[in-house]
Amino acid sequence: MPIGTAFHERTFPLCESLNYREWSGFYAVSSYEPHHEHEYNAIRNASALIDISPLYKYRITGKDATRLVDRIITRNAQKMQVGQVYYTPWCDEHGKVIDDGTVSRLDEYTYRWTAADPSIRWFHQNARGLDVTIEDISEETAALALQGPTSGGLLVKAAEADVENLKYFRVTSGTIAGVPVDISRTGYTGDLGYEVWMPWDKAVTVWDELVRVGEAFDVHAAGMLALDVARIEAGLLLIDVDFNNAKRAQIEAQKYTPFEMGLGRLVAKEKARFVGQAALADERKRGHAREIVGLELDWGGIEAVYDKSGLPPAMPSTASRVAVPVYSGGRQVGKATSTTWSPVLKKMIALATIDRGHFGVGTKLEMEMTVEAVRHRVPAEVVKTPFFNPPRKTQTPIVIR
Repeated sequence: MPIGTAFHERTFPLCESLNYREWSGFYAVSSYEPHHEHEYNAIRNASALIDISPLYKYRITGKDATRLVDRIITRNAQKMQVGQVYYTPWCDEHGKVIDDGTVSRLDEYTYRWTAADPSIRWFHQNARGLDVTIEDISEETAALALQGPTSGGLLVKAAEADVENLKYFRVTSGTIAGVPVDISRTGYTGDLGYEVWMPWDKAVTVWDELVRVGEAFDVHAAGMLALDVARIEAGLLLIDVDFNNAKRAQIEAQKYTPFEMGLGRLVAKEKARFVGQAALADERKRGHAREIVGLELDWGGIEAVYDKSGLPPAMPSTASRVAVPVYSGGRQVGKATSTTWSPVLKKMIALATIDRGHFGVGTKLEMEMTVEAVRHRVPAEVVKTPFFNPPRKTQTPIVIR
């Protein structure tokens, strides 16, 4: 049975919908209000507080901490500076992705590693012979994502830390209401945003201060439904939906390499040996058989499909995680795994796995759409992701609003 996170005594009274889901053994709010529209608008137009404490969190320390990180991830950890954060996948020996997450270098010998799935056993298996300590701090460290265009201004007021000059994918330390915190310029929304890491037993104090200061910045608590729409707009993948953990996949087709996930830029060409290196080097030479790309659906085609049924177009209010076929010339060439109506773009968009020869930007395809139990095909085009990519996401110093 799931349990509440460190913020449960604050989030439960706010959850009018009583709409929850299970996330790694914890209750996670799907939507605080009966509809998630206000929460999505907070992400894109103000500030949103999102409880991300259910993430698995690990602390890697010791003389060989950097060697361990470098042995596992596909990026070059030897180039990582103190205060820097990497987003990275890590693979099995066949180059298939086990998981993806962030690795933050807190000091010369200390890293904080986040993951969607439990990873401590894999870390220990690869730490043999190294002077390193691996700790599961998942239930010692609470975390909040503070996302949206006013989030920077809010944190400048609330935190004793150099937030204004914090660069994209960097981390700094400070305090909020006297509680020691780490603040990283990271997030899962594709917008200006931060993630705040704090002791589990002090989490409510931090929440209360961010809400108190955040009143002037129109802060709102946001749940998973709003986050799902935002992360698709940002072109960000979700495990068990857009790709699968190679250790839990049932068939080979469910396993993905970084190149197939569109993350080839995160596979270092030159670095010390790491797990999956030989397989990925071979794939780089021969090319990958498929790739996760962005699709933009043709609105005229959507209208035509609904018109056939005598109905006006009705876009779902929540993102779909149901895989549907994608075609080219009458032949299936892939599947769309995450689909949503984008309120900010006013477009229907999707993340889709597409076969080689069809995943180039500008390629015309068709995606299946069902209306009144009848299957139709709607024109779609492969587009560059992220779909939504505002300049404020990476601006430094941040613009205070």
